[in-house]
Amino acid sequence: MSSAAELRPSGPRGIPPLLARLVDDAALFPPGNATMPDAVRAHLDGRAGEHAGVMGLFLCHASRLPELITELIKAKPVKPVGLSLVIDTGLGGVPKALSIVESRTEILALRMVEMPAPSDVDDVWLERVSEFVPEDVIRVIEPRRGGAEWLEGIRRVIGHGSWPKLRCGGLSSQAFPSIDEIADFLAVVNSGGASFKATAGLHNAVRHTDEQTGFTHHGFLNLLVATARSLGGGDVKEALAETDGEKLAAEAANLSDQNAHAVRAVFASYGSCSLTDPLNDLTGLGLL
Repeated sequence: MSSAAELRPSGPRGIPPLLARLVDDAALFPPGNATMPDAVRAHLDGRAGEHAGVMGLFLCHASRLPELITELIKAKPVKPVGLSLVIDTGLGGVPKALSIVESRTEILALRMVEMPAPSDVDDVWLERVSEFVPEDVIRVIEPRRGGAEWLEGIRRVIGHGSWPKLRCGGLSSQAFPSIDEIADFLAVVNSGGASFKATAGLHNAVRHTDEQTGFTHHGFLNLLVATARSLGGGDVKEALAETDGEKLAAEAANLSDQNAHAVRAVFASYGSCSLTDPLNDLTGLGLL
């Protein structure tokens, strides 16, 4: 099984290894819901910006590939856009979607395929995923969260050479996993020697409560520090619960490059509908 470090390139000089290619661009997804023209324009602008090294892949639903291709043809990117294809057409729609992407290699470079798992993450379904998705493309699978079955599903996903996905929030309070659930997830991933991707709810670096919704959001910096502690035998739950950004930033900044690479080989990336919020937070905390 390939690690995150092998499959995702490091960022350019000036970007700390802990943050290189960390934030995948999910501008098309809730709650951002950007239009395709705006999302493509912002992504290409970001690739040319000062902190381009923090940016990862562009996320797009399989059902919206024609829209994406139309906009990229207009934009004429100087190099292909790294793509994470989010399957919303069912497993049977994967071959057609991959064929469309492969016919447009001058503007798209497929790096990742993401999909929700059925309620029963069985070996037959996982084998079909492996058959449909080429070996050099990362497979990210999201088992449905809840109880021991969720953790067992994560183990099966890892066993088949795919990355499990951790959903950290959404449009309802039930979409936010507890600190205990995230700690359990990290323990399973760590014991399996695997990489994972996170998504949803991680717009900001530090754990906080949204004044409008009342939802308490996990922070991506909390998750980075918690991953470091899970590798080093530290207090994972304490890191996930921390709301002091300066304290988290200091711990992150003190990681050696070797430890930072080890963290990112586990916590590979996360999707955010905003690219400016993570960059502003990291700059404000002195990490960029």
